[in-house]
Formats: sequence, structure tokens, C-alpha cells
Amino acid sequence: MAKKYALGILGLGVMGRSLAKNFARNGFEPIGYDISPKLPEDFTLTATNNLGDLVEQLEIPRIVLLMVPAGKPVDDAIAALKPYLEAGDIIIDGGNSFFKDTNLRVEELTAQGFRFVGMGVSGGEQGALIGPSLMPGGEEGVWERLQPMLEAISAKTKSGEPCVTWIGRGGAGHFVKMVHNGIEYGDMQLIAEAYDLMHRGAGLSNQECSQIFGEWNERELSSYLIEITADILNRKDEETGNDLVDMILDEASQKGTGKWTSQNALDIGSPIPTINAAVESRLISALKSERVTASKELGSARVFTGVKTHLIKIVEDALFASKVTSYAQGISLIIDASKEYNWGLRLGEIVRVWRAGCIIRAELLNDIAIAFDRDPGLKNLMVDPFFKQAILERETSWREVVQIAVGLGIPMLATSASLAYFDAYRSEVLPANLTQAQRDYFGAHTYHRIDREGVFHTQWE
Repeated sequence: MAKKYALGILGLGVMGRSLAKNFARNGFEPIGYDISPKLPEDFTLTATNNLGDLVEQLEIPRIVLLMVPAGKPVDDAIAALKPYLEAGDIIIDGGNSFFKDTNLRVEELTAQGFRFVGMGVSGGEQGALIGPSLMPGGEEGVWERLQPMLEAISAKTKSGEPCVTWIGRGGAGHFVKMVHNGIEYGDMQLIAEAYDLMHRGAGLSNQECSQIFGEWNERELSSYLIEITADILNRKDEETGNDLVDMILDEASQKGTGKWTSQNALDIGSPIPTINAAVESRLISALKSERVTASKELGSARVFTGVKTHLIKIVEDALFASKVTSYAQGISLIIDASKEYNWGLRLGEIVRVWRAGCIIRAELLNDIAIAFDRDPGLKNLMVDPFFKQAILERETSWREVVQIAVGLGIPMLATSASLAYFDAYRSEVLPANLTQAQRDYFGAHTYHRIDREGVFHTQWE
């Protein structure tokens, strides 16, 4: 009898190959497919360029994992596969697809008898190879079939828990991955701003900053992104001997998930100013030639002349407080989306999936998970007793960092937005009453009163 494979993988790029090796190592041998595979010598798993051949060699019900770019390539792959599949077969999209596209695919393919899963995969090439964070969602009946293999290949926490759980219906898995990426945008920008203030503002060398980030990684800020920042700042360019980071053009690219996060947050009315600022910072970075010209016309930042050891301490505090608000915003967006789309998402389980394997893995995620265990109905992370105390203890440092940056002319869009979000969220009264009066003045948009029920309009002129 011909050998049967546990699953097929369409797309043998870096991520597809790495996941294939991970599945095989954990006892779920895959067969790969690529139209024109260019496979390195160390990839010894079975591969084909014939879809019919691939499908024929799969165990039933067949499982096919798509590792192709989001958008039309996903639809093209599904269309090419369907003639070879049967009712009950499972298609998994492991790319960064937009969650509303996944909603449509789940609906359409379910009606045709297939079962479709949109699965967020985080951790990059190394994560895919040794253990990623996985966020599957879609056709709910497939989790029992997929759970053993996905738990086997997923990252594990220090206590051995697999970093995968069933997220929810429709595009819920891809939505959670999208928000994960939005938090990632915020986290990266906050770290970059802390570095900029210390390096460009206070004149600390890259090596000094590397040591500082390394020390921070031993304390509350311990995380994957802090760890790699320390490594990056200590790396030399082999060609020039200069610090490698100084040889990299200061234009940050993006693939769209951060922008999608901001757009969706606006659609459902969920404030995420730190993440928005991170997206905007990347857009501003792309204006390189304009920035060069403007620096000649408008001047440049001043140099910090205070006590550097004090600056380092308050920057650490400000970064931690800002990171908490960034996570708070992303998690609040998931809460709001769960209500908007009737997903019934379980925040504690989602946060646990992020504790290992993924890009935003950090020690504070353990405390976030505990916060939602303590209060599953928690509205905002900042009002949890642990995080409330953590922020308030750092508030003075946070404000001082923003004041110093403003005084020097060092842009800290995400850090400033984080502090402003904190101040706005804790404000019993905001000037929105004036905004609403203006709307009523020029557009008769009406308003509510604080002293009685009803809708009111004033004849202003």
C-alpha cells in the first residue's frame, strides 16, 4: 500500500519549509508542494509539483496547509485544490490573511462541504522551525482533528504548556494574529524611541545601549524584542567595521497588518493610539528625502545635558508603562471585536498563546494572563490591581521622559500617545462636551444633557 502523509503543505518558501521540518520532527510527516520548488540541500522531505499527486498521498480527511502570500494567491491556491479534494477535507491558511477575507472563505467553503481554518502563525523562520505561537480559527468542528498535531509543533512555555488554542469562529484566528502584529508594531516603536532618546539625545554609544537593553532584559522588561535589540546594537558590519545598525537606512517597511489593526479599530470604535502612532511613525520614516531637507530648514534635536544614569532609569520605567498601555489597547480591541462579531473570545487563553514562540513574547504576559484569570470580565488592563500599581509607580518617570523628549526635539510619538491614552482613560471629564456643542452648532447633530434624559438641539444663531 502506498505511503500516506499526515498533511500537505502548499508553498515551500522559508516558512513552509520550516513548518514542514517541524511537523516531521514531531511525528506528522508532510508532503510539500510548490510550482517550481527551489529547495536547499538540507530539505530532505518529500515534495512534488503535481497537486493531484499531493492530494492522493494524504490521509483522510485530508489536511492541506497553505503557506502562500495573503490575498489572491490564497484564493488561487484554494481554487486549484478544490477539484482534487472531497467533502470533509480541511484547508488551513497559515498566512497573514485579512480576517474579513477569512470570514468569507469559511462561509463559502463550508457551504461547498469543505472545512476551512484561518491560522495565525507567529515566530518567524526560527519559530516555525522549533515552535511557533499558533492562533487557529474558522470551522469549529475541525479542532479535535488538528489539536494533536498543532500542539505538537507549537512553542511550549517554561511549564510545558503548548502555545496554541482554538481562537473562535470565522476569521477570529487571523483577527487575533492581526492584533498581535499591531501590538508588535507598538512594542517595536516604543523600544526604538527609548533607544533614540538615549543614543541620539544623550549621546550613549550603541554598545552602551546594547548593555542597557541587556540589563533591562533581566528585569521586568524581559522579552524577545528587548533581547534581540541588545544583540542588534552590539553587531558590527563585516564590510565596513562600523556598527551595523548605523549602516541600515532609517526607513521602516510594513506588510499591512499594523495598518489593518488601526483601520479595524476605527471601524469598531476602539481607541489604540500607541499602535496608531507606531504605524504613523513608519509612514513618517518613509519620507527620508523630505526629512533630510526639513532638517536643514527647520533645525535638529538638541543634546541632553542632564545626568545620564538618571535618564536611563526613567526611560526604563517609561518604556514599561508604555508597553503596558500598548498591550492594554490591543487586548481592549480584541474584547471590543469579540462583542462586535459575536465571537466569544477567551482573553486569558489568547494571552497564554503569546507567552512563547511569538514575536511579542514577554514576561509580563504571565501577569496579563493572571489578570484575566483574576477577573475574566476585566475591561482594561490598566485597572487590574497589579498593573495599576505598576503604572502609578512609574508615572513620574513616564512624564519626565516625555517632557525631556519634547524639550530636546526627539520625537516619541508612541510613548507620548501611550501617556496621553492613560491620561484620557482616567479622566472623569473630557472636553468632548465642547466638541459635541460645536457639532450641534454647525451641523445640528444634537447632544445629550447631564441633568435629564433625551436628545437636544440649540438654536445657536
